[in-house]
Amino acid sequence: MKLATYQDGSRDGQLVVVSRDLTQAHYATHIANRLQQVLDDWNYLAPALQDVYTQLNQGRARHAFPFDPAQCLAPLPRAYQWLDGSAYLNHVELVRKARGAEMPESFATDPLMYQGGSDDLAGPQADIVCGNEAWGVDFEAELAVITGDVPMGCAPDRALDAVRLIGLVNDVTLRNLVPDELAKGFGFVQSKPATAFAPVVVTPDELGDAWARGRVHLPVQCTWNGRKVGLCEAGNDMHFHFGQLIAHAATTRRLRAGTLIGSGTVSNKGVARKNRTDWPNGYSCIAEKRAMETLQDGQPSTEYMKLGDTIRIEVKGRDGVSMFGAIHQEVVPLEVRTRASAMANTAVTAAEDTAPDTPVTPSTESPE
Repeated sequence: MKLATYQDGSRDGQLVVVSRDLTQAHYATHIANRLQQVLDDWNYLAPALQDVYTQLNQGRARHAFPFDPAQCLAPLPRAYQWLDGSAYLNHVELVRKARGAEMPESFATDPLMYQGGSDDLAGPQADIVCGNEAWGVDFEAELAVITGDVPMGCAPDRALDAVRLIGLVNDVTLRNLVPDELAKGFGFVQSKPATAFAPVVVTPDELGDAWARGRVHLPVQCTWNGRKVGLCEAGNDMHFHFGQLIAHAATTRRLRAGTLIGSGTVSNKGVARKNRTDWPNGYSCIAEKRAMETLQDGQPSTEYMKLGDTIRIEVKGRDGVSMFGAIHQEVVPLEVRTRASAMANTAVTAAEDTAPDTPVTPSTESPE
């Protein structure tokens, strides 16, 4: 099944079931208001949502309405935990090689992973707010899974059983802030702004045979300012599958339902040709493109994103239908966000001033 979270003025939004072709939706309020509720009680609530999904796809859902990705928050607008791995060793090796660093042998057996901010995850069409172009805004196309409870010390194969939902991510990075942060020896904070998620998350069965061996075997397409720059196969070069990433995160602690685990930037291996190296599938982040240029030409020539730039990230199934819906974001200056927030606050104040004195009791009637 496919699930999304609609904006409703609250922090956590409203859970909706979405049709397979992403054209219709149905509120799930008679089952659960929020996705986290479902994750907390998966075995009981998921079957009820599956029934709605079946009716929706058969055109029998009585209160279906057209699905609008622009109304979506992140599927989990705030999550208990967001852990991002780096499962594509080609990406790690390429970026390190461009700066003259070798990749330690341990990277092939011990996954890289960092803990990111999860209190404010961005929706699929949320702006990338930039305080300064000099920070070096970069997109990073990734896949992610949402888990159920995972016990400490869980084995990789068993950890795969904890995968509840799969989604698509833009893990935005401010590249020029990274070196100084890492030099402190304590990891990313300021260089990792809000991570954005595609509108829909799906259960593994929706992927069919494209979900195999803990990997998503579908291409991830990146379109920067209207130009396709990447069509990387997500399954081909993923060195650590999601079960291994989950098990790594649970080595010394248990994971609770609603934990998000990212794959890291999707990357495919290139082909060496005399004095050049070709990457036929393009790239899923600008840093990788710049690394290619450094290795080929001695220095990078592609600049990071500028104000007004757009990035679109999408995965299509083998039938050509968008699997998760698209992430489509624009880089905007901080003052635009500040002005928009001020206008929103003014609107809320005006609404409160004109509200009737008698409180209105919200309806508890089931939409079914």
